[in-house]
Amino acid sequence: MRAAAVKVDIHLPAPQSLKAKRAVLRPVIEGLKRLGSYSVAEVDSHDSWQRAVLGVAVVAPDGASLDMQISKLRRYLDSCLEIEVVGVAVTELEEPE
Repeated sequence: MRAAAVKVDIHLPAPQSLKAKRAVLRPVIEGLKRLGSYSVAEVDSHDSWQRAVLGVAVVAPDGASLDMQISKLRRYLDSCLEIEVVGVAVTELEEPE
């Protein structure tokens, strides 16, 4: 089993309030959850209108499958027109011995 924690920094150009930010982020987060049964949460920049940081947990049976899942996740985020992905950091977690 392989697992990774993915941190996604996002810029949201349109929102002018926290309510508008949530309206843009909600479909993105739900789409990620449907895409690959990922665990997704907003983990930082809660009070910023135009910035969000998402944490995504990805689990796969092997390294090749994990890489494929992360690539699928990145393609989905790049296809979301309402957001601009500023950065993606992937941390692969070690399997306990």
